[in-house]
Amino acid sequence: MNAAFHAYFMRMALAEAAKAAADGEVPAGCVIASVPDDPDAPPQAARILARAHNMSESLKDATAHAEMLALSAAADACGNWRLAGTVLYVTKEPCPMCAGAIALARVPLVVWGVPDPKRGGGSVFGIFSHPGINHHPETVSGVMEDECRAMLVDFFRARRAEKGGEAK
Repeated sequence: MNAAFHAYFMRMALAEAAKAAADGEVPAGCVIASVPDDPDAPPQAARILARAHNMSESLKDATAHAEMLALSAAADACGNWRLAGTVLYVTKEPCPMCAGAIALARVPLVVWGVPDPKRGGGSVFGIFSHPGINHHPETVSGVMEDECRAMLVDFFRARRAEKGGEAK
């Protein structure tokens, strides 16, 4: 899989993040796709197993992050909680809760747009590489990073402006 392959699915994750932002949720979006048998196959050859966006506020559920919702939907689509042969795309680096669930679900590759230098499950807490966890997914960071970052920055800037903390 190459950069164009990853960007194809990250655009879908960004569309999910835009739905979250429109609902007043932190704009994170996630897509889980199957990995095509042919490594040179176009992205359209992959099957989309799940799409989700943050819904913690609307569902009043702290665990309703885009990744958690997508993992459940993908497990339903596959008929198995083990998501071997998949790639998880998410606009922002997974938090520790989501990183743990991703590792438990045996997702082999996690691709994110913008890193989370304060709460990143991979970069800060090292969950994806922790020796106590029996599955270590590969990770790719920085896919469409500028677009992913802009969505988050715009969302929080607008939120601060609504609260009178900053002009638009």
